[in-house]
Amino acid sequence: MTTLPAERSIAFAAVFNFRDLGGLTTADGRAVRRRTVFRSDTLSRLGAEDRDAFAALGIRTVIDLRRPAEVASMGRVPEWTRVVWRHNHLEHPLWDHSTYTTEVGVARWLAERYLELAHHGKADIARVVGMLTDDQHGPTVVHCVAGKDRTGLIAALTLELLGVPDDQIAADYALTEHSAPAFTRWVRTAFPDEDHRNPPPFYTYTPAEAMLITLHGLRLRHGSIAEYLVGAGLHRERVDRLRERLLEA
Repeated sequence: MTTLPAERSIAFAAVFNFRDLGGLTTADGRAVRRRTVFRSDTLSRLGAEDRDAFAALGIRTVIDLRRPAEVASMGRVPEWTRVVWRHNHLEHPLWDHSTYTTEVGVARWLAERYLELAHHGKADIARVVGMLTDDQHGPTVVHCVAGKDRTGLIAALTLELLGVPDDQIAADYALTEHSAPAFTRWVRTAFPDEDHRNPPPFYTYTPAEAMLITLHGLRLRHGSIAEYLVGAGLHRERVDRLRERLLEA
């Protein structure tokens, strides 16, 4: 089961990194609206035992950020969820793992990958953030494979537009690391014949510093997160609509 803080996490049998973005607070004291946007790892692992918990969330839309090949191999969110499935792969190069060194460190290496993703996938990222501004999509969950990198960047940019301070954004990103042990135990049970030697540290670690470096890097290049997204194709008025939809009065 998920091991994240109970007030924002939702427990499922084999989905380990599912949480509500609601409940975080902005610099001016407002709160992000609960049960409106969620983030998650792979939702194809939802099982029959999860039906009641998932239905209670009222989710109407799933935004799937995975590559087509990942969707083909892992499957989509189950049909019984009755959600609208929207596939929005974020275009970016495959990671070259050989570029990681202990001298660079996990935080810096991940931040470089996120900035690379933000560059190559900017139009896709702007499209996904824009989808979160529309009430007609209803409560929405955004996910990739681990709910860590692609989902982590979308969540961070969304929270920044809402006015959530960087330290809270980075702390939310860092929570993903807490789900790694439960996921690892599940993998070893589900696939006992596979090689389960320790993966590279950037597979499981989510140091807050990685997201802080990413946000700083985007502002350095574009002036602000809003300007980055507007330049990527997000209509400026949608920034206001996002705040109207996702911030409590």
